[in-house]
Order: sequence, then C-alpha cells, then structure tokens
Amino acid sequence: MLDRMLLADVLDEALKKGGEFAEIYIEEKVSTSVFCEEDRIEKINSGREKGAGIRVLAEGRTSYVYTNDLSREGLLKAARVAGHAAKTRQANPIGEISWHSKPAPAPARYKRLPEDVLFDEKIEHVLTANRAARELSDEIKQVTVAVGDNHKSVLIANSDGEIVEDDRVRVRFLVSVVAERSGVIQTGYESAGGVAGWELLEEISPVDMACRAGNLALKMLDARPAPVGRMPVVMSSQAGGTMVHEACGHGLEADLVQKGLSVYGNKLGIQVAAPGVSVIDDATIPGKYGFLRFDDEGIPGQRTVLIEDGQLVGYMYDRLTAYKDQVESTGNGRRESYQHKPIPRMTNTFIAAGKDDPEEIIKSTPYGLLVKKMGGGQVNTTNGDFVFEVQEGYLIENGEIKAPVRGATLTGNGPQVLASIDRVGRDLGYAIGTCGKDGQGVPVADAQPTIRIKELTVGGTSHEEHPATFKIRRK
Repeated sequence: MLDRMLLADVLDEALKKGGEFAEIYIEEKVSTSVFCEEDRIEKINSGREKGAGIRVLAEGRTSYVYTNDLSREGLLKAARVAGHAAKTRQANPIGEISWHSKPAPAPARYKRLPEDVLFDEKIEHVLTANRAARELSDEIKQVTVAVGDNHKSVLIANSDGEIVEDDRVRVRFLVSVVAERSGVIQTGYESAGGVAGWELLEEISPVDMACRAGNLALKMLDARPAPVGRMPVVMSSQAGGTMVHEACGHGLEADLVQKGLSVYGNKLGIQVAAPGVSVIDDATIPGKYGFLRFDDEGIPGQRTVLIEDGQLVGYMYDRLTAYKDQVESTGNGRRESYQHKPIPRMTNTFIAAGKDDPEEIIKSTPYGLLVKKMGGGQVNTTNGDFVFEVQEGYLIENGEIKAPVRGATLTGNGPQVLASIDRVGRDLGYAIGTCGKDGQGVPVADAQPTIRIKELTVGGTSHEEHPATFKIRRK
C-alpha cells in the first residue's frame, strides 16, 4: 500500500513531540450487500473505503487520529496532530527503522472473491431463499433475507519496526421469517458466515436456511407459554455460544478488568466455574467468523485459554492493556475500521467440549427447559447479571423432549451459571454475530457444547440497564 520510507517518516513525525510508541493502520475495504423484504429487493449497497489511523501512546494515554487522505502530506499532517495531542516532556525520534514481521499462518486462499461475483448472482441467492420461505405456508407473513460480503486489505506498521500486511474476506447470509396466526406472531432466524469467499454459499444452502427459519416460526405458533420459575436448563449446542460470549466473555476483556467493570477482576487462579468447564478464545480456527491471522495491531492471532477446568487463568489483552499489566498481548486488539482505535475484543469464544453424550444429558433430566436457539438480551459485566430471550425452547419431562414453548427468558448471573454447570457434552455448535462495544462492531463467532445448568430462572423479567451493560446483536 505504502512504501516503507514513507511509513518510517510518518511514525517519526508522530513521535517528535514525545511518546513511547507510534502505529499506523492502513485499510482498504470493498463491501456489498443485498437486502430483500416485502417480497422484493429493497436495497443494494456497494462501497469502497480507504483510510489510515495513527496512534501514539504516551505515559498511559492514547492519541488517535484518522484520515482518508493517504498522500504524504495528508499522513504527515495526521501524524503531527496525533503527536501533538500526546506531547510529553521529551521528544522520542525513532531514527532508522529495521523492519521485521512476526510469524503467522499462511494467507487464506479464497476461491471466489466477492468482487468477482456479479450482482445478478447475489440477487438470485436472496430471491431464491425468499421464495423458499414464503412457499412453506400462507401463515408466513414476512421474510427478510440479506447477503453481505467485504474484502479488506490492511497494513500495520509501528515504531518498534513491526510491519504486517493481511487480506481478509468475509461472507454472511441471514434469513428472518415472521409467521402469524390469529394474532399470535412468532419468528424464526438463521445465519451463516465465515472468513471465506463466495464459495461459502456452495457449502451452505440458502434454501435450507430459509426453510429452517420458516419452519421454526411456524412451529412456535403451536407453542405453549413458557413455564415460570427456577428449573434445570439444558442448552443445546445448536444454541451457539451466546451465553458464554455475553455473560462471561466480555468480563474477561482486560480493559474492563482494569477499569473495575468486570466481575472477574482480581480472580486469577480462583475457581470461577464448575470443574470440567473450560472457556477459550481462539482466533486461529480457519474459516470461522472471528478468525484472524493478525489482530488489528499486527499481533498474530492466538488461542487463549481463559478458564481451565473451572479456574480463571487469563484475560484477553491488546497492546495497551498488556503493557499496563506487564504481560504479552494475546492478539485480541481489534477495531471496526481505520476510524477506530483498537481495544480488547473476542474472536471465536467457546466453552470447550466435554465427555458427556448430549442425548444422555437430556434423558437424565427429569424436568426442565431445553434451549435450542437464543435471542437477544443484555448483560452487566460489573456483577455478571444477565437476561436473554429464548427463540426456540422445549419442555423436558421425564427425560424426553416435549412441547415447544414461547416467550421464555433466562435470567441469572454469569459466574453463578458457570459454577452450576453439572454436565458438559462432547458436541460443539457455533453461531456468528456482530459484537458491539464502545461504539464499534466486529465480527465474532461463539460456541458451546450441550450443557446442563442445575437451576436457572425462566420467565419474563425486566432489567434496569447499567452503564456497563452490553446490548447483544445477533447477526
């Protein structure tokens, strides 16, 4: 993107007023999306964006400036502004930089880049899925289908001489269906996505996704109201890892720990979950929606064990939070775009699979709720309290799956739930999402095996929102 002499000049300019560290992040992104609603194509978007963000760290402070002027003059001006804002008592010229890159997995190979796929093909995928859902029943009243892709090229260089380049492609497909009968309205939802080219839609079937979403909405029309009270809850691997991501994962991000906004602060080495429960964040799983060769600070993606056999053993760090705790970054520095500074974020986060047979977990449960698909909700990272909607749930009676139920919510506390898991299945199911934090959205995946929580509050509940509460967006 830019020659190394110019990169060195920009970093040098950024540190002329002082500071310990300077970084430039350059991004070029091409994205498209097709959105179908009301039985017609409502929106087609296509865009190209290019820009740079320059960051200076000085005495624990961060100065960040971004620009879409990538000329020499434009970049030097942005560097001067960033350097001036981070001004310290002593200048810190960097002199000649000896560039080097860190080892990382080989670049991903994409069979069909998004820009090589005609809009006609993208539109046909969307319309075909729309027709498939609507043909299921006259009770299907609304279908929303969307496909989106982006191809992002990045270059990251810093005053330590580290330089990396990366090429990132993501594709996602979403179907939402609304069914109605006699004033009762229910929804079904399916999503798929990954770090892949358009070959992803050869591996999944948009028609099958539409039919699953539609059939779920229709099935829930026959559901009875959810039971209310405290009871065992079996969470199927099909539910994905919404629970672990929201009720646990955010609290293990180092910036929230350092700010005193995490229930997991000052608990390293302490038992915070039941024996047999391990929580991992792994950016190295090829093809998953949160896969990263490098994070957005140029650190190679890593597999980070956070909770091991119930014991808290680590947090997720970016450079700045790692510096404060005098540890190494775990490669979790992420940003939405060049317009945002990096902060600690999850990638692919999951409860590790155990040894139990998923079917036997259900058979050994006399009574309770089986959750197969989660909806939205919110969580307070300061104390771990959460409330989640259940999109697809069933009664368990005498170890058998019985009637579907609707309107269920799960209310509880993250650490208490982790401590009350008494069965961990050997399966593992993933879901994708766009995780929101500090005004930034980044793509993530989450997963869990089939687990049983000994007791959880089921029913409708309202929660007063807390400043440390994260809204959940499942996309």
